[in-house]
Amino acid sequence: MKPLAGIRVLDLSRVLAGPYCTALLADLGAEIIKLEPPSGDDYRHIGPFKDGESALFTLNNRGKQSLVLDLKDPADLALAKGIAAQVDVVVENFRPGVAARLGLGAEDLRAANPGLIYCSISGFGQQGPFRDLPAYDLVVQAMSGLMAGTGEEGGAPLKTGESVADLIAGLFASWSIMAALVGRNASGQGATLDVAMYDALFSMLTTSHALHLYAGKLPQRVGNRHPLSTPFGCFATSDGQVVIAVLSGKQFAALAGLIGAPEAASDPRFASDESRTEHEPAVKALIEAWSKGLTTEEAVAALAGVGLPAAPIWDIAQAADSDHARARGLVSLLGATPVVGQPVRFDGEKPLAGTPAPALGGDRAAILRAFGLEETA
Repeated sequence: MKPLAGIRVLDLSRVLAGPYCTALLADLGAEIIKLEPPSGDDYRHIGPFKDGESALFTLNNRGKQSLVLDLKDPADLALAKGIAAQVDVVVENFRPGVAARLGLGAEDLRAANPGLIYCSISGFGQQGPFRDLPAYDLVVQAMSGLMAGTGEEGGAPLKTGESVADLIAGLFASWSIMAALVGRNASGQGATLDVAMYDALFSMLTTSHALHLYAGKLPQRVGNRHPLSTPFGCFATSDGQVVIAVLSGKQFAALAGLIGAPEAASDPRFASDESRTEHEPAVKALIEAWSKGLTTEEAVAALAGVGLPAAPIWDIAQAADSDHARARGLVSLLGATPVVGQPVRFDGEKPLAGTPAPALGGDRAAILRAFGLEETA
């Protein structure tokens, strides 16, 4: 299943948000021409390394072809424009205004190629007071509201363990490109897409929006428990912790019976999800009086036995090596290279790009030949 077969993408992006976007498109069959400066994508130089290649670059650039061009060189810039005139999609994540100054902005390229879908990914978008601010993922996490609501109760703000602003922006970029391709099929016209990491991450903070916009409250840092629902978090066991997620009154009654406190189900303090959250310390004490007498494995088994969502806390090795992850094909091999492709199955099949990440500039001759362009001196 390759629904994007025949779609050509000129990828002017580097590091993470843009390359993640185009890797997803490559999995679905799009032809990705990755334009790199002579020094290569910055991620080629960031570890960890295996056999001299960056793992981060390898994971996010599968299925692409690499073309090295120096956009300060008029001849190389002309080649980039020649390719842009023939592709379906351009993805870039220069600072706002840089692509236009090079002659590779949306206005110029869409004038030459009206059906072009031009996607710009930046920290704060193409317009607005913050548009020129330099923005790495950490900056966006800090300014979006995510960090302020993340951390231990009474503790300092915390970032997440992954570059979620970059990844969410890349995901929204791929989504918007595919929506624009559907629109082009109907109208024949391309589109100019403005994807901001700030907007993308801010849009995902649903619980924070509920508290701020509807309840007039600021989210408080509550550690690993849910700010609105109880019991919904981590509870101590004899050898670690168990995650328990209970939302409805029916689920809480089942939990109360399991832990030997059936009377808790009729306790007015625990009558609703909201009231349980108001009395969260009492709920936690009740559960841990039971869970601390069990191992994590025993607690998970007992909770699953009465149909309650529960889990151990796994590290990435445990998650990747589980029987379920193997059955779902979460980690795939391109030759001898492990990659993690897009997660959606199409009619039972999980699409994956056919080739690993390219060598720097390794596809120059093939790309120029495919686009009918002549080699520069």
